[in-house]
Amino acid sequence: MKKGPLSGVKVIEFAGIGPGPFCGMLLSDMGADVVRIDRDDKGSSRHVIEARGKRSIKLNLKDPNDIKICLELVKKANIIQEGFRPGVMERLGLGPDDCLKINPSLVYGRMTGWGQIGSLSQAAGHDINYIALTGALNSIGRKGEKPVPPLNLVGDFGGGALYLAMGMIAALFDSQKSGKGQVVDCAMTDGSASLMTMFYGFLSSGIWREERGENLLDSGAHFYNVYETKDSKFISIGSIEPQFYSLLLEKLEISDGDLLDQMNKDLWDDLQVKLVETFKQKTRDEWCSIMEGTDICFAPVLTMKEAPNHPHNKERETFINYEGVIQPNVAPRFSRTPSQIQGPPPLDISDIHEVLSDWD
Repeated sequence: MKKGPLSGVKVIEFAGIGPGPFCGMLLSDMGADVVRIDRDDKGSSRHVIEARGKRSIKLNLKDPNDIKICLELVKKANIIQEGFRPGVMERLGLGPDDCLKINPSLVYGRMTGWGQIGSLSQAAGHDINYIALTGALNSIGRKGEKPVPPLNLVGDFGGGALYLAMGMIAALFDSQKSGKGQVVDCAMTDGSASLMTMFYGFLSSGIWREERGENLLDSGAHFYNVYETKDSKFISIGSIEPQFYSLLLEKLEISDGDLLDQMNKDLWDDLQVKLVETFKQKTRDEWCSIMEGTDICFAPVLTMKEAPNHPHNKERETFINYEGVIQPNVAPRFSRTPSQIQGPPPLDISDIHEVLSDWD
């Protein structure tokens, strides 16, 4: 029995990479029945975590008979999510008009990098390109160095998958009230621009400089940065508020007059150097014993192998060993309708008629 706030919601996910599968995983974790349409019958490896909790069926979308089967699924679905270039689904006979005609309450989610319209809408691209276009990439990096790609967290997963999930659930909420479906056009350029909202406000007000490493949150401030420790590991400091900064200086046993002048940007470069020297005097574990759990705003910088074993993460079960694969647990958490992993990635292809029967 599926649980979670989306229990009973039927989702068709057209197979893709990156943000699409991750979005489908979020819906599955929240209880939705996600059926992925694949082009082959290979299934998924147990290490493809973003496929967890889904079923997989094989359909040849160039075969008219398989298109008819797909449309039978569409009639019974609440949500479709696809990530092809604009126009592909229309040419297959599976575009929004085709699907909403037979299922007027359907939510039709479309995931692209550039969006359904715009001069770049037909161009290929990846996360790094989408966040480059919105000012996000240029803002990430250290002073005097080139921009640093933040993995593909900002475009694919933050600006893409999360915005598509939010948009489709909002459209589903409206559909259940109005009986009318709609298209959700989720572009990673739009999403990553939206994530930059606060910083565009800072820029407009004059408190943000476009040069990297010159600002409060981009490694410019000595009290909001990453520092290397004696054992060549790292710790993070985020002592923005004055009371937290005072506690930092207390724990560091520093009473230097310049360091007391926290918000004097003219001193930041020199104060960075002083803190670099200070933090190299002890190991990461030694600094943890002094600062972890205090209001300094401190945390050790953990590797992916270390993170699941940190006491806080273990207490909250932030990570889980699911069928032999260490992976992030479900998020967010619900008090009455708890989310849960609905199953492993689909190792085998499901029978199409079985899925149709279940959805009846």
